[in-house]
This record gives sequence, structure tokens and C-alpha cells, in this order.
Amino acid sequence: MLPGSYRAAGLVDDAALVRALVDVEVAWARVLGNSISVSLVELDPVEVEAAGNPVLPLVSALRAQVSGPVHTGLTSQDVLDTAMMLLARKVLGQVSADLSLVAEALAALASAHRSSVMAGRTLTQFAVPITFGLKAARWLDGVLDALDGLSAVVLPVQCGGAAGTLARVDGDPLVAASAFAQHLGLVWPGLPWHSHRAPVTRLGDALVRVCDALGVIAADVLTLGRPEIGEVSEGVVAGRGGSSTMPHKRNPVLSVLVNSAALQAPQLGAQLHLCAARAVDERPDGAWHAEWPALRSLLELVAVAASQAAELVSGLEVHADVMARRADAAAGDLLAEAGGGTDPGSYLGAASSFVDVVLGRWEKR
Repeated sequence: MLPGSYRAAGLVDDAALVRALVDVEVAWARVLGNSISVSLVELDPVEVEAAGNPVLPLVSALRAQVSGPVHTGLTSQDVLDTAMMLLARKVLGQVSADLSLVAEALAALASAHRSSVMAGRTLTQFAVPITFGLKAARWLDGVLDALDGLSAVVLPVQCGGAAGTLARVDGDPLVAASAFAQHLGLVWPGLPWHSHRAPVTRLGDALVRVCDALGVIAADVLTLGRPEIGEVSEGVVAGRGGSSTMPHKRNPVLSVLVNSAALQAPQLGAQLHLCAARAVDERPDGAWHAEWPALRSLLELVAVAASQAAELVSGLEVHADVMARRADAAAGDLLAEAGGGTDPGSYLGAASSFVDVVLGRWEKR
């Protein structure tokens, strides 16, 4: 069980996937001129295995429920690919909302601590003085980049039939495909993408970049929150962060989990690219089957991590007094740059301006 999976409840689980599959079939039935109403559908896992995917048993169940054309002209990959785009749309909406909360909290931290001096560190060692406001602004800049990446994602329908020709569609297949997309609120990309998986890899890349940005925040919080550093700490929540063996501990659980997601996401993104590179023939033999479980896992992972990050940053405790004492005690090292001045202010002149640049970017959204 993914820790925090309840934060993504109803987004990508089996029930959500079946609902999306039904929505796709209902939309296509409308294209065929058959307005249908479908009750709850339950799939037999043995039948799903026998078919290699859940679409064939779903279609059988639908045809037992309704009269008129259902699924005619489509193939299983059309339905499952399109359903995955519907799931992705819901996830992108939730992740974007949570990232906006992260950005809002970071903007507040950057503004409040624009003058809170702390030790800058490079390669784990003291460098020159910075401010915590600048660090928060840098975090914010990464989150805003991730938000921009999500907003640029295009979610297309898949509509190609057995071999990407839409041969069984009556009338103009392009008109039918466009109507299909319109019914679902997705995009018709102009042709099927059965073996051209760029829509999936682009989606995956945007999701991985979310975890990249959140991972930097989590890793910094983990470092700065070590007892021997103590410059930040996670907010206290009753029942969170306990240890099974050491009752004195309050583990930074949210930071640990967000950091964990950032370490997992790139491998799932790489899996999508690996599958894309093996998407042979007109429809792939296994690469596609390895792709959609990885995409579902990535969607859930990022949805959970974004929610956890929003809570983490919103409750982050900043110990500016500890930062200031450490910077003062380490002044000899922090002000030792060759050719540098001995006044900490000479190192901080641009910090506030950089904070304003990022805050201005946030305020324009």
C-alpha cells in the first residue's frame, strides 16, 4: 500500500478505471447514434486476464445490458488509452490545485523571510550568506515550472480501430473522431497514436517534473531539520511521525514520503519511454501492456506526493533565530570568499531582488 494513497482515492483505482472505460464506450456509442445509459459494471478478473486487458469483458457486459451498436469500429487499445487520458485529466486537476497551495505557502515564506539570514551551503559545506526567503523563492520557482509543465499537457482521445485506419466507421472517420473527442472533452490529435506514444511520455515527463520540484523541497527540509541543524521542522500533527521502537522520536514523515516519491517517479517515467521505444507494428505486443500499469502508478504517486507537499509546506516551521545564530557563528567561513567583503549585507544585496522576481512570477498567474 502506498502511504497516503487515500489522498488519491477514486482517481486511478480499479473502480475509477472501469468508470472511465464505461464513459469512453458511452461517448463512442453516441458517435454511432446510440444514446445509452449504463448501470454499474463489475469485471471478472479471470476474464480480464483471458483478454489481456479489461476492455473485452467490459464490452461483453455492456452488450448484455444495452441494445444497438456498442464499441463498433473501436479496438481495445482505443478504449483503454482514452480512459487513461480521462484518469490523467482528474489527476492533473488535483495535482495542479495542490501545487498551487504549495506555491502560495512558499510565496508567503519567501516574503516573510526575505531578510532572514542563513548559511548558504554548496557541496554540503558553508558557502556565503543567503536568506531563507531566497531559498523559499527558489523552491517556488521550481514549483511554478512544474505547474507550467502540467498546463501544457495535451490529453488526446485514441481512435483508430483494429490497425489505426478507422475502417469500420460509417461516413467520414475524422468527423467521427472529432465528435468522440468533443463528447469526452479531450483532443483529437489528427490521427491515431497506437504506436506513437508521445502523448503518454509527455504526460509522464510533466508528472516526473512535479516530483523533481517537490523532491528538492523535501530533501532540503530533511537536511535542515536534522537535530544538529534544526533550522526548520515539520508542523506537529498528533499521531504522525512516531517510531515503533523509540518513543522520543518525531520523524519528518511528510518530507520522507515526498522525497521517496521523487526517487520513484523517474523510474516510472523511464518505463514509459522504454515502452514507447518498443511500440512496434500497428499495435504493440506487450509494450503497451507494460505502459498503462506504470502510468497508473505514476499518476497515483504524484497525486499523493503533491497533496503531502501542500501539507508539508503549509505547516513548515522556520527557525530563523537558529539560522541567524549559525550564520553569525560561522561568519569567518561564510565571509571568506576571495575578493569578498566582510559585511554580510554585501552578499545579500541581490537576494531580495531575486525574491521579488519569483514573487512577481507567482502573482502574474
